[in-house]
Amino acid sequence: MASDIKLAEAPASYDGPGFSATSFDKIIGLARANSLWPLPFATSCCGIEFMSTMASTYDLARFGSERPSFSPRQADMLLVAGTIAKKMGPVVKQVYLQMAEPRWVIAIGACASSGGIFDTYSVLQGIDRIIPVDVYVPGCPPRPEQILDGVMQVQELAKNESLRRRNTEEYQKLLNSYNIQ
Repeated sequence: MASDIKLAEAPASYDGPGFSATSFDKIIGLARANSLWPLPFATSCCGIEFMSTMASTYDLARFGSERPSFSPRQADMLLVAGTIAKKMGPVVKQVYLQMAEPRWVIAIGACASSGGIFDTYSVLQGIDRIIPVDVYVPGCPPRPEQILDGVMQVQELAKNESLRRRNTEEYQKLLNSYNIQ
């Protein structure tokens, strides 16, 4: 039974008798990737699918997202699931701004990604109009397996991100394009 356990893959390193050396970026990336704290912002049917992703059958906790946070100041992965009305747009942006860096965003479902079937004056046609999105999870609503795949994609982003990327001019231009200072 113990052979069924899969540990996180160690970063590339230089090993010798009694020591192992690797880059600081790799160690921090490994820690971030395996300790993401999700903040669910669920408004409709995609929220129900996210709830089942957290339940025992799919168990998001096995990916290091043990504790969903309902405080933006204690979360680093925003999961926007469902239809976002234009009046809710400023609230989603405020929640995003209250999160500490580094932060990642997953748009779950067709509505959060593109407005879905609701091509109306009151529905935001994708949250990427107000905040940057890292991963899009398609579906109406998406299956829990798809949500898990989206979280694993964020894990790869976190694992491979340079510690200095968020200080780059390119990243600042991205935030400025969303009027985020």
